[in-house]
Amino acid sequence: MTIQPLPENNWRIELSKMTIPISVRNDPLLSDTLGTLIEGGRISMKIGADLHRNAKLPGLTALARMIKQSRFGNSVFFNENLHVNTTNVCTLACRFCAFRKGSRHSEAYSLSAEDFITRIEPYRGVIDEVHAVGGLHPDWTIDNYSEMYELTKRNFPNISIKSLTAVEVKHIASRSGLSIRETLQILKESGLDSLPGGGAEILVDSIRDRICMGKEKSSEYLEIHEIAHELGIPTNCTMLFGTIESIEDRMTHLDKLRSQQDSSMGFQCFVPYPFLEDNTRLPEASLASGEEVIRVIALSRIMLDNIPHIKAYRMNIGDHLASIAINSGADDIDGTVGHEEIMHDAGSTASVDYDSTKLAFLIDSAGQEPVKRDSTYAKFEPIDSEPISDWQILPIIGQ
Repeated sequence: MTIQPLPENNWRIELSKMTIPISVRNDPLLSDTLGTLIEGGRISMKIGADLHRNAKLPGLTALARMIKQSRFGNSVFFNENLHVNTTNVCTLACRFCAFRKGSRHSEAYSLSAEDFITRIEPYRGVIDEVHAVGGLHPDWTIDNYSEMYELTKRNFPNISIKSLTAVEVKHIASRSGLSIRETLQILKESGLDSLPGGGAEILVDSIRDRICMGKEKSSEYLEIHEIAHELGIPTNCTMLFGTIESIEDRMTHLDKLRSQQDSSMGFQCFVPYPFLEDNTRLPEASLASGEEVIRVIALSRIMLDNIPHIKAYRMNIGDHLASIAINSGADDIDGTVGHEEIMHDAGSTASVDYDSTKLAFLIDSAGQEPVKRDSTYAKFEPIDSEPISDWQILPIIGQ
């Protein structure tokens, strides 16, 4: 089945044919925004900030839903995947991170290649992707990752490896005495298929210096992804919001991502997710409410005209908000996950034991059509939802 994102002009044409909801038509800011998009224009950071602050939520989500439907109709995507965190040992100590441990901490761990394979083995024949990120291990070089990926591909040739944030790539390159390009090329040859895009936080260096001192600069994050795109490695991109950033900082972040996409065209999905406060060290954070989470997801769909997919990251925002988000501009909810530590260490309570049936039911119950995809949005399979007697909607996170 083919459900590819429509080319730039085509989705705008589809958008122009749609019935305009009253909540959009009667709001000058929203109707002007719709007109700009139909005419081929781009929403400026100034208008984006105005939408963020002043647009009424029903109209904002209705406009975002129109854009999503112009691209994908009622389809909402997910895949069958497993998260495996390679190590929680990290040379950094980002203020928002509850996952990181020092090398001498009693709960510190570092998976060998064999350990990594053991984590995947129970899901053989079920998952199509392993999502693997971790800390910046002080002793690991590119050899550790190459061995891990090569062994994975030998044992599970049909599983796609989505692994490494930009700062992990930078750290591996530095530890191994290699350039970023050399590092990514070697890892690609070892079996790396795509990058998950984590670690962008907010692409404003004055904010990064306060919440994640020592991480790559904004320009480095974008450059590493650009090099990956040039090598034929697709990537996602992300935004962590609800820490200390302003609305203008969020707009700067979105503008930098779409400018990079104009250049390298390798971002396949944008994943915005709110900061979770539990067990972390950022007491001055301005936590996002549930309404603000939906507002940011809707605005992301409106602003990012050149990035195909917007993800409602269920592991972070929970089932309740995810079901709202896929009616507010998002077209993806990630996957079955199987196991996850980073978000859960920070306070997430989202279930990690979902299968295709439960995810399909979640999507169907929100009035959308579940479609199983592969890791790089190349293969699609519509899934029929089945009733689930013990279904429970999890609490909203962020309110």
